Amino acid sequence: MKDVSEDEPWNLYWTDLSISLERCKDMKRFQKINHFPGMAEICRKDLLARNLNRMLRLFPKDYNFFPKTWCLPADLGELNTYARTRRNRTYILKPDTGCQGKGIYLTRSVRDLKPHTRMICQVYIARPFLVDGFKFDMRVYTLVTSCDPLRVFVYNDGLVRFATSPYHEPNSHNTANVFMHLTNYAVNKHSRAFIVDEEAGSKRKISTLNKWLESKNYDVAEIWSRIDELIVKTLIAALPVIRHNYHACFPAHDFTYACFELLGFDVLLDHKLKPYVLEVNHSPSFHTDAQIDREVKETLLMDTFGILNLSQYDKRKVMEEDRRRVRDRLLQSIAHKDNAGWLISRSESNLLAESNPWKAQFDWEDNNMGNFRRVYPVVGGQPDKYEAFFNQNQSSLFQETAASRAREEASRQQRDLHEVKQKEEEARRSTTLARRREYERLRPESPGAAGAAGALPPGALTQLRRARNSRGKRNAAQPPGASKKPPLKYVLNSFQPEAIVESEESVRAAALQERSLLVQNKGIVQLVYQMLKENKSLCAEDLRKYAALNAEVHSLASGTAGPGYGHGPEPAPRLPSLLTLIQKTTVSDPRYAFVLRSERE
Repeated sequence: MKDVSEDEPWNLYWTDLSISLERCKDMKRFQKINHFPGMAEICRKDLLARNLNRMLRLFPKDYNFFPKTWCLPADLGELNTYARTRRNRTYILKPDTGCQGKGIYLTRSVRDLKPHTRMICQVYIARPFLVDGFKFDMRVYTLVTSCDPLRVFVYNDGLVRFATSPYHEPNSHNTANVFMHLTNYAVNKHSRAFIVDEEAGSKRKISTLNKWLESKNYDVAEIWSRIDELIVKTLIAALPVIRHNYHACFPAHDFTYACFELLGFDVLLDHKLKPYVLEVNHSPSFHTDAQIDREVKETLLMDTFGILNLSQYDKRKVMEEDRRRVRDRLLQSIAHKDNAGWLISRSESNLLAESNPWKAQFDWEDNNMGNFRRVYPVVGGQPDKYEAFFNQNQSSLFQETAASRAREEASRQQRDLHEVKQKEEEARRSTTLARRREYERLRPESPGAAGAAGALPPGALTQLRRARNSRGKRNAAQPPGASKKPPLKYVLNSFQPEAIVESEESVRAAALQERSLLVQNKGIVQLVYQMLKENKSLCAEDLRKYAALNAEVHSLASGTAGPGYGHGPEPAPRLPSLLTLIQKTTVSDPRYAFVLRSERE
């Protein structure tokens, strides 16, 4: 294997960046690239959250391996609602894109969040599984060799990254300690407590962790079975988009796959050894800062190249076949005109392409896995437990908006209300029918049949009369047509004052202050003042209250605008642009009807 320039006929293109459409279009049939188009659906933190949240709604018992996540600012309202009902939670904030722990911090109050910043907010797993009192996560390397059909391999070894400060549950004093709560190597390598040791260091092998778990009598096989399921389910969540993009970008790759992907899954274990996926890296780091990095990553790359079988097909034969296909397409019209129906001889590579090359590739992968293990398709002819997840809704993820969620919630509430009313009606009917049957049982069918059927038991007529009288009194007490309704537990009287909660009042005051600053900074106050002034609707109190604003409007009219009015940075120059946009504005109310003159007037 050697490096060549892009002008030469290369076999493999390795890049840390996402592939572009131009790169896909220029690729030959024998060439491969180390990224799938569309893998950002799980490698971007915001898209990963949207995909897994969507699958969680479809399969709530199977996709609960991801911390509860909101994409801000779109889901800020849902986050505030969640935080009001669960006040003792800690949240971890991450940029929607980025790596190496940059921009990540913890908070215990969602009020500290900036409302217009693009972030990912997750419920912090406050009780992780600890080794020697330290928090850790695992970098699990996963190789995807094909997306249609899906083939997934997990590397048996990897890296375990430890925090460098002993772990304590988050509180108001330790949330800023990144060496305690973050396990990223890029963060903890700057700590003076970072230890370089294969058995007890801050970075260890997964095989070392497995030996430690076995020594503590933990079920290591069950843990990794759950991790394998987690990885496959995460890939299935984005599979419709990946397949669509792949077939659109590589229609000519008919005898081998054009892409593969070596992903890095960051997995965290909680105190019950339940695995959680934190994020997926599409270009995991292959830097070898230490000996443990060289041992793991060099072997990983060698096994990856071995399973890909880059020398399976001859470049020269494939290029000759491509030229032959072009010639066949050019001569296709001539061949149709020939009544004899002559055929062009096929080359050796063309025969190879028609002899099911996928089976040969799959057999090669199964026989040359190295230290990989295949997790999908399932091994040994077992039933496919992931089949139900492939039948997911394949519509665009961005078709779900806040408005669609609100409509869905309103429809659900309406359905629930309708079901409650139906149950009440059925209960009322069953009660009426039971009373009628009891009445018919106590009353004889006819006067003559009383003796034949036998006399009523003693006191039956008295009970019947009492029942009739009590029923008549109840009916008289209720107005006609009134139905029995369950008593309300709590009725809010809007005419009575409610108790003011200081925390809610402070939030409301802060929101009003922010809105006031926004209105002033955008020049809306100046615009309204100008319109009222031209309509001669300002009273003496308005002129006195907005004297400074009056002077500013005069300065704008004369072209000598001074510093901005209010708290914003020079909002006054926005006024002429607003007046230019609104050439004529009419008000329907005749008491305040006016027409704005344009700046040209």
